[in-house]
Amino acid sequence: MTVTAEQFTFLANMLREKSAISIGPGKEYLVESRLTPVAKAIGLPDLSALIDELQRPFPNATVRDRVIEAMTTNETSFFRDHHPFDTLRTHVLPDIIKANQAVRRLSIWSAASSTGQELYSIAMLLDMNFPELADWDITLVGTDLSTDVLEKARAGRFSPLEVNRGLPAPMMARYFTRDGAQYVIDEKLRKWCSFEKMNLAEPWPPMPLFDIVFCRNVLIYFELDVRQNILQRIHRSLATGGYLYLGGSESTVGVTTGFEPIRVGNTVVYRMEA
Repeated sequence: MTVTAEQFTFLANMLREKSAISIGPGKEYLVESRLTPVAKAIGLPDLSALIDELQRPFPNATVRDRVIEAMTTNETSFFRDHHPFDTLRTHVLPDIIKANQAVRRLSIWSAASSTGQELYSIAMLLDMNFPELADWDITLVGTDLSTDVLEKARAGRFSPLEVNRGLPAPMMARYFTRDGAQYVIDEKLRKWCSFEKMNLAEPWPPMPLFDIVFCRNVLIYFELDVRQNILQRIHRSLATGGYLYLGGSESTVGVTTGFEPIRVGNTVVYRMEA
């Protein structure tokens, strides 16, 4: 079925209210392609019935959450875009390691971790390139609003297509084992990484200060006031001298203060200003 203008407006407003995701006119096809399977999966005849369910005075929270998760983009891959991880290895981590020698502690947050490839990429990079961290207290945290992708991330099991997309062959050989039709990440790295449910647009739970935050290709889905709020809260979540990674089309410039843009090769990173 084709979603009506009224139904689209309702869904857009609900998504903005509950997740701060902004979808404008012209995305009706996206609503239809992503939510029709949700309707069928929960036993409803079509998309119209699903929207009717959401418009009830007391809608089923589980159904609403499934709709929000379905409308969330979970595009990811190992070492996505490559250059940010080069910068992490050559510039950011050496700077943080030098600054944290006395406390011997390192904490990194992947703020939209999806199925875990970003955080596992960071874990592999740390293990392969920084043996001096062997006795450090390492905290690697991934968060996402989707229960389904978090379960996959915690399991650390990936398809051949997923491991062949961006993952260097030496790392696949070193950190993955074949289990039937899937590849399973090394148990040490899986235990190193923790994954928790979190909606960036809602109140945040208590968290430690992080040395590095990855929040890549997330802010583009939010309106300006939400982007400002998220960046301000990330600033408060960074340790002194900490770094923020954003997507290539995202920036703190003109959105909020407190970050110094630093160009390293083909990547811009944002260092916390005191």
